[in-house]
Amino acid sequence: MLATFDVVTLSRLQFALTAIFHMLWPVLSTGLAIYLVVLEAIWLRTRNPLYYRQARFWAKLYVLNFGIGVASGLPMEFQFGTNWAPLSEFAGDFFGSVLGFEGAMAFMLEAGFLGIMLFGWQKVPPVIHFLSTVMVAFGANLSVFWILSANSWLQTPSGGTFSEGHFHVQNYFAAINNPFMVRSVIHMALATVETSMLVVAAISAWSLMRQKAPEFFLFSFKLALVILLAVAPLQILAGHESAVQVAEHQPTKLAAIEALWDDQSAGSSPAWTVLASPDEASGSNRWSLSVPGAFSWILETRPQLSQPLRGLNSWPADQRPHMVGLLFYAFRVMVAIGLAAAALMALSLLLWWRGGLSAASFAQWPWFSWAWILSAPAGYLAIESGWVVRCVGRQPWTVYGQLRTADAASVLPVGEVLTSLSVFAVLYTVLLVFALYFGSRIIAKGPNLTLEPPPGLAAPVILSDPSASA
Repeated sequence: MLATFDVVTLSRLQFALTAIFHMLWPVLSTGLAIYLVVLEAIWLRTRNPLYYRQARFWAKLYVLNFGIGVASGLPMEFQFGTNWAPLSEFAGDFFGSVLGFEGAMAFMLEAGFLGIMLFGWQKVPPVIHFLSTVMVAFGANLSVFWILSANSWLQTPSGGTFSEGHFHVQNYFAAINNPFMVRSVIHMALATVETSMLVVAAISAWSLMRQKAPEFFLFSFKLALVILLAVAPLQILAGHESAVQVAEHQPTKLAAIEALWDDQSAGSSPAWTVLASPDEASGSNRWSLSVPGAFSWILETRPQLSQPLRGLNSWPADQRPHMVGLLFYAFRVMVAIGLAAAALMALSLLLWWRGGLSAASFAQWPWFSWAWILSAPAGYLAIESGWVVRCVGRQPWTVYGQLRTADAASVLPVGEVLTSLSVFAVLYTVLLVFALYFGSRIIAKGPNLTLEPPPGLAAPVILSDPSASA
């Protein structure tokens, strides 16, 4: 039975499992940390206990995600030494350093101030506590920078030379600031904030639909909506810019996510394929649903292509990504969710502007509540789909154009990798069950509406409708 598996495929599956699972947790903790900074700043400005209780409630979900993220992230990084030792030897001078920066700078900064943020409300001055919350948020988002810089280097390696099976760093800053880095960091940072606010809005909508703590959750919903309205348009723009950089630096990936098999000449107006059934064996689509002349508008915002585009058939089979169907639909799932979320935000803003967004609205319009509730898992699906496009589309390379995935994997007994893959699957399932259990308990219990701020920091007068300030 073991003969049906190969070690490279199993190592890729194990890394995919650990990466997909790990990604669920820092996404929320990174964006939610910014939300906590905003809440605490509002509380310090107004001294309204409502905002203090907001910060205390949402911090519980933050620390749950932080803990699961740490537990799931360590095994993923250790795989670079176990399952991907040739990659570590090939690129360790830079890749290992950047991952070390993430741990030493970002993670330690976040973890170091986390205790003060969680337990220092009554023990340190308000300014020091606020600074701790800011440092937690800064550390979480600094992790995004270092991780995306390292992954972007795999996509567009730069800053050194390759010789004798090794990358020699000549300019660390050029390697960190590789061609993919800036737009990738922006795209991912916006994605974490957008998904986190979708989670806050979903939990708030669920509670409002059940008429639970309406004043509390109406405010959290409106604040999340305000942040989403600022982030969502920027995310659409950042996503487009990321697609442009793919066209520039990774034409095989662009051809795969568009199921583009034949070359397109400059000056042409190719159709954009909405749906298709890619067939790699024949090098064509079995069927497709397309919008004539739309591809050049989507890619370059112009009626004709300014540059020729190569189709997948113009590369040898071993020089281009496979699983074209997965890449094609993963990209479309990501885009569709982003556009649907933006449409839901626009509808909510219209209702708010017309005075129809009240606590009672969520009980009166179950469809509206459920649309927001389902937006949270959709946000996670969009991020995971984006990473599928990013990493699977890079194949057959681990270091693009320099180190093939087949050469980056450690030579290990198939049985050992299959065993570790199975153990990870069981452990991560257990972690997921515990996380969902404790997360649901936090949500079901709801906020402590009797919790009082530290002595001397409560406002003498409480606003009659604090949600209006959102």
